[in-house]
Amino acid sequence: MQKPDRIPGQWALPVAAAVNGIGTGMYVPFTLVFFHYVTGLSFTTVGLVLTVTGLVGIAALPLAGAAVDRFGARRVQLALYGVRAAGFAVYPFADTLAAFAAVALVTAAADRAFPAVQSSLLGEVARGAGRDRLQAATRALQNGGNGAGALLATLVIAFAGPTGYTYAAWGNALSFGLAALLLRPLRPLPAADGTAAPRAGAGYRLVLADRPFLVVAGANFLNALSYSALSVLFPLFILEWLHGLAVLTGAAFTINTVLCAVAGVFVGGRVRRAGARRTRAAALGGSLFAVAFLGQIVLGTLRPHSGPVLGAALVAVVLVYTLGELIHSPAAEVLAVTAAPEAVRGRYLAAYQMSWSLAKALAPSLFTALLAVDGRAPWAVLVLTSALAAALLIRTERHLPPDAVRPAAERVVREAAPLTSRHPEGTRS
Repeated sequence: MQKPDRIPGQWALPVAAAVNGIGTGMYVPFTLVFFHYVTGLSFTTVGLVLTVTGLVGIAALPLAGAAVDRFGARRVQLALYGVRAAGFAVYPFADTLAAFAAVALVTAAADRAFPAVQSSLLGEVARGAGRDRLQAATRALQNGGNGAGALLATLVIAFAGPTGYTYAAWGNALSFGLAALLLRPLRPLPAADGTAAPRAGAGYRLVLADRPFLVVAGANFLNALSYSALSVLFPLFILEWLHGLAVLTGAAFTINTVLCAVAGVFVGGRVRRAGARRTRAAALGGSLFAVAFLGQIVLGTLRPHSGPVLGAALVAVVLVYTLGELIHSPAAEVLAVTAAPEAVRGRYLAAYQMSWSLAKALAPSLFTALLAVDGRAPWAVLVLTSALAAALLIRTERHLPPDAVRPAAERVVREAAPLTSRHPEGTRS
């Protein structure tokens, strides 16, 4: 009997992601200014606290992964929404360093854990090609929410002045509460592989012994540096190396956000209908990143003085970059979700999310150090990391479960197998 690849009520996940995106978009583009006005602390203090708590918050990932495997992703995601809602609700009252640091630490831990838990929930409520469809829709609506949230915060601040940041904080808390309510009707599919929960403490040993999955996570770390380039490196490169106008940075963000929101589902659908393996699709996306970064090297060498020429060239680069993102993101995300055994999916995806967190932490110092040497140096490094990531994905393809590589394979009923048979000393290494 064929297992369904999706269930009624899946709409709750992308709609909740859109509402979550509105809240996130209300503060992310203005992070330092936002917290400066909300708490009254100096920019330097706010920046230091956010950096430290962000790094410490990464430690929540293993705990979140274990919690998902024990209680289910839906319950953990609801708890994280509650923590984030409470955090932003009390931020305006955290006017001392100690209070701000405490709230920031708890909120940062929830923020770092959230993507891994959401990916686990995706795996619980869809299978096969349904995962690809749902992931593409979720990402598209979340990007749309981010843009809407940024616009909403801009309007609130324009009308209310600095007090608007407090209203934005409470609006963000409200968005997280609403997203939690939207998720309540969602129920997971029954387990497909019949595996029992692993013995206590075994989960992360299985992850560390699963060499093909670690290669996938390593390739994602390299590609995550490419994602960080848009927010960290693009603005510095435009302003410091190309001496372009600041408005070009805003234009790059706008084009990327709009295309991700509008074209995400369409591009994902075309890739699926073409029958592409998830590994190959992710590798193609990474290769397009490399092409875009090569374009930046050329642009950084020519350094055109004409504003229209520079603007047109940057638009072309952003278009190629965004196409790479639209192809890479759904394939890479669902590849990791499906490659993880169901009984320890939370731990697997927590380890996978670590690659994102480490890249985000490393990117600012890496990019600024390379940019100080030569404006083209960071792009050259990103060309190499993108190409290496693509090669790693293709190289490890034959060692991954067939249902992870090919969406159609998961629609076939599989015999239940012991959890340990998919791991190190077995056929996957």
